[in-house]
Order: sequence, then C-alpha cells, then structure tokens
Amino acid sequence: MSKPKQFRVVLTDDERAALVAFTTKGVASARELRRARVLLLAAEDRLDAEVADAVGCCPATVERLRRRCADEGVAAALRDRTRPGASPLLDDQAEAVLVALACTDGPAGRGTWTMRLLAERLVALDVVARISAETVRRALKKTSSSPGSARSGASPT
Repeated sequence: MSKPKQFRVVLTDDERAALVAFTTKGVASARELRRARVLLLAAEDRLDAEVADAVGCCPATVERLRRRCADEGVAAALRDRTRPGASPLLDDQAEAVLVALACTDGPAGRGTWTMRLLAERLVALDVVARISAETVRRALKKTSSSPGSARSGASPT
C-alpha cells in the first residue's frame, strides 16, 4: 500500500511574518485564523495528524489546506472559495421598489398588501420574472419593512 502524496507547505519569510501577524491580531474570522495556524504548523514539516491535533480539526482538512496552498498560494488557502447557488432574485433597486410598494395603500378592495399580492405586483411591473411570497417576506424582514410592523406603513396601526 503506497503512502498518500503529502503536499509541502513552503513559506517565504514575508508570508510567515504575515501569517503570524494575522493570527495574533485576531480580527479575522475563526475559520481564517485556524487556516493560518494550520499553514504555519504545516510549514514546520509536521504530520497532518499532529497539525490536526494541535489546531483542533481533522487530518483531511490539513491535507486539503496543504494541497490548496501548493496549488493556489497562501492567500487563496486562507479565504473561502465562492459557493455555488442561485443569485438573489431582488437586487437593491428591486428591493427599493418592493419597499416603496409595500408602503403604499393596499390594492383596490384590500385594506393592506399581502405577501402574495406584493409578489404578483412585482411580476406585473416587470421588476422580476418570478418571485415567491416567501422571498418577498424575507426581503421585507431584512429591510425592517415587514407588514404588521407599526413603523413600516405597510399595514394600518
């Protein structure tokens, strides 16, 4: 059985000094600080299991960070990669239209706007191609313009 390939972490003096400063300032996320500590220990030619025990992660994490540092560099190993996912349906301008619409009087025959009515109106106004009532609710909650709130103007007090 062959030993798995272990990537070496080689740091320049500047990179090492930057990582030490990065870990001592404590202004980064815990995830980034842990990655910096892993890279510093891995540069000392310690085994993955030793580094994992010292930092409090699993050896597979150390191996992935070693590989990423060797392939993409120290800066890339510290940062999260972009994650896949759908882009937001509402950009800043669309959210502004939604909030402005929610602050108006309700449609004819209705006292207030409902989430579903707001979603239908946004589609009718060609602000978005499609949107659910739940997305409208989340957007209004994020902007503190939730119907039912006395301050929002979207419903009577």
